[in-house]
Amino acid sequence: MLPSANVALGHEKCDSYLLFQAETLHGNGLRAVIYFIALAYCFIGLSAITARFFRSMEAVVKHTRKVVVIDPVTNVATTKNEKVWNYTIADITLLAFGTSFPQISLATIDAIRNLGSLYAGGLGPGTLVGSAAFDLFPIHAVCVVVPKAGELKKISDIGVWLVELLWSFWAYVWLYIILEVWTPNEITLWESLITVLQFAVLLIHAYAQDKRWPYLSMPLARSERPLEWVPEEVSSCKAKNNHEEYYNVLELDDDVRGDLVDVYSTHSRHGSVDESEPFTEIRESSAVTEHKVNSGEEPTLLLLWKEQFVDALKLEGAESRKLDGICPRVARISWRLLIFPWKFMFAFVPPYHIANGWIAFVCSLLFITWIAYIVTLLTDLISCVTGINAYVIAFTALASGTSWPDLVASKIAAERQTTADSAIANIICSNSVNIYVGIGVPWLIDTTYNYLVYNKPLYVRDAGGLSFSLVIFFVTSIGCISVLVLRRLTIGAELGGPRIWAWVTCVYFMFLWLIFVVVSCLKVSGVI
Repeated sequence: MLPSANVALGHEKCDSYLLFQAETLHGNGLRAVIYFIALAYCFIGLSAITARFFRSMEAVVKHTRKVVVIDPVTNVATTKNEKVWNYTIADITLLAFGTSFPQISLATIDAIRNLGSLYAGGLGPGTLVGSAAFDLFPIHAVCVVVPKAGELKKISDIGVWLVELLWSFWAYVWLYIILEVWTPNEITLWESLITVLQFAVLLIHAYAQDKRWPYLSMPLARSERPLEWVPEEVSSCKAKNNHEEYYNVLELDDDVRGDLVDVYSTHSRHGSVDESEPFTEIRESSAVTEHKVNSGEEPTLLLLWKEQFVDALKLEGAESRKLDGICPRVARISWRLLIFPWKFMFAFVPPYHIANGWIAFVCSLLFITWIAYIVTLLTDLISCVTGINAYVIAFTALASGTSWPDLVASKIAAERQTTADSAIANIICSNSVNIYVGIGVPWLIDTTYNYLVYNKPLYVRDAGGLSFSLVIFFVTSIGCISVLVLRRLTIGAELGGPRIWAWVTCVYFMFLWLIFVVVSCLKVSGVI
């Protein structure tokens, strides 16, 4: 049963409950512990379904179409498989939008639940601003130290990065303007509509910069990128024709990588590939691989779907069986038992081989939306039983948990790509998506309803606290970007470099995040 609307504060009894009314018989302290554990478990499920989402997104991005190119000199026709997606657009839409979908769905659900109220909900905007800070500071901190000692990874296309950075900063300036300058403490229909439309302008501007359109792009040269964005040794694994070596790679990878998938290997600066280029997946279940080895045929879709359930039911993977000592194996089995409900549930998502991954893509988004809805209910209950301000929970627990997909995506990119483009672009673009879509769409829903039913705008209860957080975020983000620029000018790259300086940068970014979280929470709590 859904929680009731009756919310108690502080030490008062909370009459809301999640599933059973008997929950209210227990003390607020015990209930807070239970709800926090449930919230953490939801974040584990969110990470698991996001991994399937990444895999389906990889299939979408790999989609190609056959084109015939005629050489003007020899008049010889050559058939090529041209990739459908422009990768700058894919980074902003599929990648940044996909990794930000937990925050977006949470904010949208909060807005729909808030229909009929003249005041905006607090979870959506608070979570998205807090998520922006988590993206910019902790994720940058992780990415800086991920490359090996002495390895340098820099942004190859500064022009596209500057465009993305410009629109990211403008997003928060725009949010401050509509909250404090134009219509203080309220949001009009036109303001929310303009907010959403700016996402389309961002896409056009980024595409123009990528294609170097005259008058709409900056005349900045870009460094050469390899055809594949993954390092040479990783790419070579894909082209293995020896079944035994291929099986060993998959078996080792089965538990090490878990559900993580490389969504970047499809990116190239060039728009087409030869028809003969194989698109072989690195990770498949061992049974599917054995089928390939024994029969030499591709497995059917039903077999692939069946193996999703088989993998979910396994207590031990190949890597677990290789562990020395009973304790590590018991720990690994315990973890698989813990996540079994999620893995079994998500096995119902169709294989990403169907319809170029789009069916799995949509199903994954539906599961993410459902988990985000449960998260909103738990957050309401935590605020109810503890008396903690909803904005404080949004800035901290919700922002960190829903930003986990961003962290996973950027970390993989920083580890396996030869450049820093996607690792940093995912961070910057996610922040833009958070505002233009994550806040714009929920506000558009509520302002449209209020305009049609009440002929009134949408009011914001704690606009001052939210605006204050935007100012703090803007100031600290300047400190973050300045250090990235300084690293580019001094050591020649944004990520990696000498180990000591990488860790110094990491600590500095985490310090900026702590400043944002502490000061923002003190403000919305009325302490300062």
